[in-house]
Amino acid sequence: MRKNRFLGLIITFVLLLSIIGPIGVYAEDERTLKDESIYDLLVDRFFNENTQNDEDVDTQNPYAFSGGDFAGIINRMEYIKLMGFTMISIGPIFQTEMYDGSQVLDYEKLEPHFGTEDDLAKMIDAVHKQDISVMADFPLNGVSENHIWIKDGLFTGTSVGEGIIDWDASDSKLQEALKSAIISFVEKNDLDGIRLTKISKFDTPYINEVISAIKDVKPDMYVITNEVSEADFDGSINQEKIDALKQSFVSPDSDSSVLSAFTNMDETDLIQFDDLTGSRFTYDMMQLRMFPPTRWKMAVAALFTLPGTPVMTYGTEIAVNGEKAPESHPLSNFNTDMELYEYIGGLNSLRNDSEALRTGDFELLHDDQGFTVYKVSNDDETWIVALNNKATTSNYDLSAEIVGENKKFRGVLDGDLVREADDNIFRIVLEREVAEIYIVEEDKGFNTPYLIASLLVYVLFLSFLYVVWKRGRKTRASKTE
Repeated sequence: MRKNRFLGLIITFVLLLSIIGPIGVYAEDERTLKDESIYDLLVDRFFNENTQNDEDVDTQNPYAFSGGDFAGIINRMEYIKLMGFTMISIGPIFQTEMYDGSQVLDYEKLEPHFGTEDDLAKMIDAVHKQDISVMADFPLNGVSENHIWIKDGLFTGTSVGEGIIDWDASDSKLQEALKSAIISFVEKNDLDGIRLTKISKFDTPYINEVISAIKDVKPDMYVITNEVSEADFDGSINQEKIDALKQSFVSPDSDSSVLSAFTNMDETDLIQFDDLTGSRFTYDMMQLRMFPPTRWKMAVAALFTLPGTPVMTYGTEIAVNGEKAPESHPLSNFNTDMELYEYIGGLNSLRNDSEALRTGDFELLHDDQGFTVYKVSNDDETWIVALNNKATTSNYDLSAEIVGENKKFRGVLDGDLVREADDNIFRIVLEREVAEIYIVEEDKGFNTPYLIASLLVYVLFLSFLYVVWKRGRKTRASKTE
């Protein structure tokens, strides 16, 4: 009896091993900007949870405040978390004349429509409990003509129209005041990052001085910008790469040769398709009469697998349209088709679980007018990403020398499986406008443990039937005696 129980345990264990397979464990001692993916939102347009701060709110007027607040972000944290983002950017949150935080009135006060300092602290704490970081904007220019520094006669600037003022960037006292305001904001709030915006009129040495001052106060804080800059930012945009992304995926059969820009793996690059200040990428698609969900699936597959820190503007998950603000800043819609939302969540989670996809080496293997194949790898993992942005089925023969022999490619998006052919070639074939991401695994052929376990189960079952038959035969024989 004991032998039978022991044999049964062995069979069960072998079966479990063959079914479960290897489990990848990804541990990080410290997250860096390369490990992040950023969801860029506007507090006012996200979600209205606290109606007590809704003074002069008008959801029918696109230029007015719509009621979104810090409490609303807490309410919808699960929505962001399920998309896999590791950081949220909440934009400028100072007292302002505009819903989007532009035209700042006072760097020392928060916008009352968004909530109080206590509300902000509660929001940051709630986000941190979800293991998500928080970043806010600090605009160095483009303030309101009614800014407190102007009203108090401290500083002057140049009108750029529509009640907007740019400071005199060469004024050393103004520079000191701005730096002090930034440091005060950083010290007061438990933020993980700050994005300096509207910096173009300030020279690089001054911006570096500001960055250094921030790092002195909070060494681990990310300091980034949404502009092209030669300053010592942890992250800044690379316009060449952004233009390459847009050109390559706005329509099928686009010239994707520009994706070669990604062979320059600058660790500070932020990559994105659109932002909160310009037109939406969906708008560009619609101008060409493209179908946004299909276009966006191709685009985000690239966004989360190409080198760089991905930044995604709120509403991309439902293909929000708009040529310019406020049309490009609609209220968040949480009750619409979630197919793209779920697709983004899967890609982001894949990236979060793979150090190779976040920080690995990049090699462009093939590009043919929209059909792009590249490898992303480190010492532990190798991924092959195939993006067929063509209007026809496409194929690519990949030599085994690139990934090694006795391998197989397992697709994680559509479950495609590619094995090495007799001529040492992996033949990747994708239908039109389809992306697939393959994990390269050892091809062990037949699953020997599973076959052994199955055979043992089969033998035991036959043995059981034989024993039952034999006992039945003895019983029948005894009855006839």
